[in-house]
Amino acid sequence: MTLSITEDIRSITDLKRNTNSVLDQIHKTKRPVVLTVNGKAEAVILDAKEYEKITHAFNLLKLLVPAEEDISAGRYKEAKAFFKEFKRDKKI
Repeated sequence: MTLSITEDIRSITDLKRNTNSVLDQIHKTKRPVVLTVNGKAEAVILDAKEYEKITHAFNLLKLLVPAEEDISAGRYKEAKAFFKEFKRDKKI
């Protein structure tokens, strides 16, 4: 989802005057539109399905944080050693 600076940055005034056009653009391109006030970014409008995808991906990434912390702290085992111990403990 690459932002096009010539198409995806619009003013609030433009949104007010051309709401349907802006929404059509968002749905067609699947890119967010950055809304500006006095030339400064103020808000971002995003297609609802794209928002859901981003939220889902973000939630999956949050699940990885504890695993990354365990690795950084050295709390892990090599797979070969883990499976050897697992098989021994489960008498497999």
